[in-house]
Amino acid sequence: MASKGGFVPQGTDGTDFLHRQRVAEHYQKSALNKSRLKFCIFFHYLLFFVMIAKLSADILDKLDIFILEIEELRVPKPLWFEYIWCVSVVLSFIGLSAVRSNNVLNMQKYMIGVVVFGLFPVFYCILHYMNDVIDYIQLEDDTDVEDTEIKVWQNLPYGLLWYGFAFAAIQVHGFSLVFAWNLTSAWKSRGSKKTQ
Repeated sequence: MASKGGFVPQGTDGTDFLHRQRVAEHYQKSALNKSRLKFCIFFHYLLFFVMIAKLSADILDKLDIFILEIEELRVPKPLWFEYIWCVSVVLSFIGLSAVRSNNVLNMQKYMIGVVVFGLFPVFYCILHYMNDVIDYIQLEDDTDVEDTEIKVWQNLPYGLLWYGFAFAAIQVHGFSLVFAWNLTSAWKSRGSKKTQ
């Protein structure tokens, strides 16, 4: 062992250890995308709580529970895609399990589930409310929204509120898919065949 200011073997400058200090690229890529995917799943949970707050009036109504404050909000009845989108939060547990165990098959299941239960309902939402949003955008400044056929809630155009949710959900699901894809490619490039 060489000490500071002591003997240095001839032919080395002391930096020959650097090749041993590098972490393989697929491990770096995996660690980075794991943390990013967890961050996206956190935002998915936040969107889920927003959706549950919106669905709470209908859920309580089906359970025959009456809470005056919630009924006074007059939240519009939910459409089928809202409940289907809520299923996508269950998939986050599959994704988190895949992250913990570097499981390619579970990550692929997560990606398929996000597309089917996350993105498809959101795209349906965008198409469903497109006419209301276009009518609202083309509305003249002096026209009152309540005098039109545009659906409103709390004096706000309902379709535009859904578009805000949809664009946030598209970003969360889109980035989740990108990071999940990066993880599966990193795990596959490692040569590991963890498929079960």
